[in-house]
Amino acid sequence: MTASQPLSGASVPEGPILWDLLPDTSALSGDGHLNIGGVDLMQLVEEVGTPVFVYDEDHLRDRCREAVAGFGTGVAYATKAFLCKAMAALAIEENMALDVSTGGEMAVALAGGARGEQLVFHGNNKSSEELVAALGAGVGRIVVDSFDEISRLRALAAAGLTSSPASRRPRLLIRVTPGIEAHTHEYVKTGQEDTKFGFSVASGAAAEAVKALSDLAELELIGVHAHIGSQIFETSAFVEEIAALVPFVIENRFSECCVGGGLGVAYVEGETAPSITQWAQAVHAAASTAGLPPTVRLTAEPGRAIVASAAVTLYRVGTIKKLPGLRCYVAVDGGMSDNPRPVLYGSGYEAFLPRAPLATRPFAARLVGKHCESGDVIVDDARLPSDLVVGDVLATPVTGAYGFAMSSNYNRVLRPPVVFVSGGRYRIVVRRETVTDLLACEA
Repeated sequence: MTASQPLSGASVPEGPILWDLLPDTSALSGDGHLNIGGVDLMQLVEEVGTPVFVYDEDHLRDRCREAVAGFGTGVAYATKAFLCKAMAALAIEENMALDVSTGGEMAVALAGGARGEQLVFHGNNKSSEELVAALGAGVGRIVVDSFDEISRLRALAAAGLTSSPASRRPRLLIRVTPGIEAHTHEYVKTGQEDTKFGFSVASGAAAEAVKALSDLAELELIGVHAHIGSQIFETSAFVEEIAALVPFVIENRFSECCVGGGLGVAYVEGETAPSITQWAQAVHAAASTAGLPPTVRLTAEPGRAIVASAAVTLYRVGTIKKLPGLRCYVAVDGGMSDNPRPVLYGSGYEAFLPRAPLATRPFAARLVGKHCESGDVIVDDARLPSDLVVGDVLATPVTGAYGFAMSSNYNRVLRPPVVFVSGGRYRIVVRRETVTDLLACEA
């Protein structure tokens, strides 16, 4: 069945996919297909199938290098955005540390070749078991998030369980809430007073936590950490964050200050975001203006800005359903199980056909998945070429962050593989799940 003209009365841009939304090495093959990393995506899906996450390895490495150039070797990749052993290894190879927030993330990072001292361990509800594992691995930093966590650390110290393989006391950062209302979705704001994360500076809780941690001779409190939210487009929010943090750093004579992550990326045409370099420059300038001593290590934890635009997700179209006078539904073989962001946050995406990335897109449709949910929407108002047919391979760009990381087996759907492409070759770094995998944990 061939798609036709738009069924809605809305004005739909007819241009091709904006090239700036594609991974860095994107190019056209001789027959007009989209190549990434020198790999023809249409040939790739013939070999690995769909759905599949495809990452531009050179793009990933370039963003890691940009982060290190901007913030120094203390900068940590926020693994919650996307983590597998290959990604951990890549970030470590590019001289980044790794920010992990659970025992599971820590285990994958270590399996990927990270050393304990290259990890920063986060989490608002770390268990005693996770803390023991982190201490046993000799993690470089533990970011303390609550008074209950301080009590757990105190109990572990009393039991003699805070020893570290490193020839130093385990090092701690205290996570604070600086009272910054970042302009982003409510669910990804984290720097305001009403949050589950950290200790409030304004209420005095942060100062009280510093005093409690200073009494723990077995552990060394060296700095402060804050995170004000995610998908932030204005560097002015980070300038406000620095202004709130610096007096606390100076008062407590800390040697480290981490501004967290949260830098936004463009997902759809019309959005713009600062580069990692511009973000770093704004943070350093704000720190200088606020009087942060040059001896204090100022660092950050980018995640989305490293991986989001490095990837595309490839699907195959299975159904084109026209509802006269209403809309057209285009259904693919994935959905909310591999990209829950549209359902969770109302996030916008673009769509195009990798067989013809320069094609105009006059056809308006709602791009949906295969799950038994009316809310299983990938792109609410997708723009697509008018010759779209069942069986076409369809791509959504900028899916490198919080797609694979948040994927699920809802409806017992098997999770897609992850492929890295570079230099004309591809490698499967996470294989496609099988029914055997699905049943492996069943009693």
